[in-house]
Amino acid sequence: MALASDDRQATSICNHCDRAIPSLNMDLHFAYCSRNLEKCNVCSDMVHKKFAEEHFLSTHAPVACSLCTQTMERDILDVHKGEKCPQRIVTCEYCEFPLPAIDLFKHQEVCGNRTELCPLCHKYIRLRERNGHESRCNGVVYNVAESSRNTRLPVRDRGGAQRRPPHEISPRLLLYTIAITGIAVLLGDGFGTMSPIGVRLYTQDRHVVIDNGILQVTLSNPEGIVTGIRYNGVDNLLEVLNDESNRGYWDVVWNSPDGSSRTGSFEVIKATSFNIIKESDEQVEVSFTRPWDPSLQGKLVPLNIDKRFILLRGCSGFYTYAIYEHVGSPEWPAFSIGETRIAFKLRKDRFHYMAVADNRRRFMPLPDDRLPGRCQQLAYAEAVKLVNPVEPELKGEVDDKYQYSCDNKDLKVHGWISMDPAVGFWQIIPSDEFRSGGPLKQNLTSHVGPTTLAVFLSAHYAGDDLVPKFGQGEPWKKVFGPVFIYVNSVMDGKSPLTLWDDAKQQMLVEVQRWPYSFPASEDFQSSDQRGNVHGRLFVRDRYVGDDYIPANSAYVGLAPPGEVGSWQRECKDYQFWCRADEGGYFSINNIRTGNYNLYAWVPGFIGDYRNEVAFTITPGCNIEVGDIAYEPPRDGPTLWEIGIPDRSAAEFYVPDPDPKYVNFLFVNHPDRFRQYGLWDRYSELYPDEDLVYTVGLSDYRKDWFFAQVNRKKDNKYEGTTWKIKFKLDGVNQAGVYKLRVALASATLAELQVRVNNPSTNRPLFSSGLIGRDNSIARHGIHGLYWLYSVDIQGAILVEGDNTVYLTQPRNTSPFQGLMYDYIRLEAPPN
Repeated sequence: MALASDDRQATSICNHCDRAIPSLNMDLHFAYCSRNLEKCNVCSDMVHKKFAEEHFLSTHAPVACSLCTQTMERDILDVHKGEKCPQRIVTCEYCEFPLPAIDLFKHQEVCGNRTELCPLCHKYIRLRERNGHESRCNGVVYNVAESSRNTRLPVRDRGGAQRRPPHEISPRLLLYTIAITGIAVLLGDGFGTMSPIGVRLYTQDRHVVIDNGILQVTLSNPEGIVTGIRYNGVDNLLEVLNDESNRGYWDVVWNSPDGSSRTGSFEVIKATSFNIIKESDEQVEVSFTRPWDPSLQGKLVPLNIDKRFILLRGCSGFYTYAIYEHVGSPEWPAFSIGETRIAFKLRKDRFHYMAVADNRRRFMPLPDDRLPGRCQQLAYAEAVKLVNPVEPELKGEVDDKYQYSCDNKDLKVHGWISMDPAVGFWQIIPSDEFRSGGPLKQNLTSHVGPTTLAVFLSAHYAGDDLVPKFGQGEPWKKVFGPVFIYVNSVMDGKSPLTLWDDAKQQMLVEVQRWPYSFPASEDFQSSDQRGNVHGRLFVRDRYVGDDYIPANSAYVGLAPPGEVGSWQRECKDYQFWCRADEGGYFSINNIRTGNYNLYAWVPGFIGDYRNEVAFTITPGCNIEVGDIAYEPPRDGPTLWEIGIPDRSAAEFYVPDPDPKYVNFLFVNHPDRFRQYGLWDRYSELYPDEDLVYTVGLSDYRKDWFFAQVNRKKDNKYEGTTWKIKFKLDGVNQAGVYKLRVALASATLAELQVRVNNPSTNRPLFSSGLIGRDNSIARHGIHGLYWLYSVDIQGAILVEGDNTVYLTQPRNTSPFQGLMYDYIRLEAPPN
């Protein structure tokens, strides 16, 4: 590793990890060094000293049950909440009404659906019918006793004392207990318990209000903008300082094929017509439509759009989905969609704590902190350094919405918490089927605003490849959603942070319910209209072994027919994915009708699988594909390899951030690559000479920089050439060696490969200009996947020392560069 000799670049050796660190960064590095550890006195785990107290509190300290606030040891918390907590929700075995366990016995004693044996006719009579039955009972004995108890096995407590004799129940006690139970449930903890109040719809001149007794949603009429959400005593969870059109809305970024707007036209989708689709005590569904006609050409995105909103009885949240349609008629012009999403702007005076994942949640800066005078804009508008924040402890931190991006496969729930009153606001996306690009596509989540997003189509971390383009008169229709907007609260004395745990539990409930049965649009297919595909995937790599290897944890999916690997660039239709189990078995369920190819990729192996036979999914079908095998690209045995073939650069060396540009959430964090400005750290570590990796001596975890970026020198950028040095004991001069290069990301970059002669004008291989995913600037450790196979004639190689030169010459920006996933050199085939 080449290091500058001037004082500013002087280095010191860390006492813990023995790494050479620039002296000016040593204090920061030492404080967060991954090897600055001590043994926990309770569990003997090695814990970073700075986080020892946090480790104890989060792992060993007694905790309070989020339902009843009783304090206990952590190892019995799950048992307590599942079996013993008096406030856990159980179900009456007679009427299946959900209520706290502490109230179950009283309720069941007076439950109108409970049965008692009539002493005269020996028939089981429902309690609510007993008085009438006694007055007309003729004393005839029935030989068959009937019961109203449900023969299914509802979730309920099976313990409890014996019932009272029937004569001890009074009508007054019956009415009193039923009333108390209903009030208790209505005023409960907000975790989605059933409300006895039906859903009500109120249509006003300029607004539509839907109310189920738990929350009240107000929408503008006829635009269909969510202007208000009333819940738990808060008149509006949305930002009341914003104009009504800037609170909760669907939007789209679109462009004409002539590219008349470089950034696209941004449009908040405002409907022109309001309709009631369904109205009952159990459900209200309303529709806000915006038709398109040729007179709107160039003014509005050429789509018919139907936005739907659903509120169910007893539901602590509401659902929204939309149907987009481009009519197959010549007068409908060509266009493209750069982005479409749902956005909610929450009250900045209440929502300060954001959660995207268990290890990505924190108190966030205020939107005011991004105003001039309080921040310094960095290399692009989304990134700022807080120089005078409202909360002084945030001073010096970097805020950038891209630091909170997430892969589709991990993006099911995110949102915000208000501490006073304790209220949570969450976006729950139960299915990926309507999101483009497959499970690895990255999207924005929540960020300073406080803003929360559900993104369906976007070019982020992919570029133009994931911008759907429609020809003139091309027919297209797609349902986006439904997504669930979930709100929750806690009882007095409970930590507001438990709202995140509850939101994750609710997410699991929504995922299990997918596809929903209640959307009224015929364009949303219910479960019985869909099909399923099952099978088992193996991997066969003859240079690893003769056996077929079960494709453990493989990603297996159905996407529209296309080329091998085309699923990651597919952005018009639907995709359905699952993970294979350790035996390679997979089951893809609830697939919409249509034609699909079966695709897969397996962590640990390069390349993509595609089944040659397309599948036609019909309602109710169950297609068993049996055992199928993937043979990854391979010509000969491995001579050497660098990295792990998992479509990510996360295993490579990610440096500490510049102390001037730190987000403290990501210090000593698995996602340390999310720090701002890491691209310039390469120039500090390699100011004059580029990276050199020696096979057999170097360690890719320490010696392979996570991105091949440009070097900054004299305020200019220059391309870089990395070297891989390796020895060969012998060379097959007549054979062909194969260099496999898998890229995890590319941004306006070029990969050139030369072998043993860096000065040749024409490289052995060039990718040409590739990639627009911008993952380097946006703190993504991957973008789109690229796989190249380079033939190396044996005559080029020599016995002894050899060198592969990897050049990235494009150098007009600090963000141009490559991220490698995996590199392998194969010998000629045996």
